[in-house]
Amino acid sequence: MPRISAATIGEHRARTRDRILQAVSHLARVQGIDAISMTDVAQEAGITRTVLYNYYPDKAALLLAFTERVTQYFIDSFERELPADASPAERLRAFVRLQLEGLLAHPHPGAADLSAALGPDAYQQLAEHVAPMQRILVEILESGTASGDFHAPDAAATARMILAVIGAERIPLVSGAVALEEAEERVSGFVLRALSN
Repeated sequence: MPRISAATIGEHRARTRDRILQAVSHLARVQGIDAISMTDVAQEAGITRTVLYNYYPDKAALLLAFTERVTQYFIDSFERELPADASPAERLRAFVRLQLEGLLAHPHPGAADLSAALGPDAYQQLAEHVAPMQRILVEILESGTASGDFHAPDAAATARMILAVIGAERIPLVSGAVALEEAEERVSGFVLRALSN
């Protein structure tokens, strides 16, 4: 029976989940999330594969939990770093910057590759986990349209296009071909020009 070092079993389980997801984060940066195996994760987290499977029954469940954590981190960062009185353009720039920082900190394959790796059901769940980020972007676009700063009559469709533009910087950014600041300026500049009246 594994030794429990925390005050309670619940706290021990929370610490173990944290170690597992930290292992996924590290391995994603080192070898790419699509190449990670459950064995790799267990070794990196310092646990057995049996213990890992007690927390996450398969790679899809593990990646969904990791995505949920990264999404929550993004939302917390956005709320923490953005002043309440920021303009829609400032909020959009912050959104782009945080998204690009996330791509760099947590490299992952594009949507098509993830869909192929996870299968349609898990990919749909993954899409639901990242939906809060799209809602933040839609709200930014709607507030900018209401104030007259942006022209985005269909905020949901515009948000999807902006996320695609951000995603287009994934490979150049992760490979080091483009610096974060350059990618941020390129995406923000392009999007803000596209939204201008």
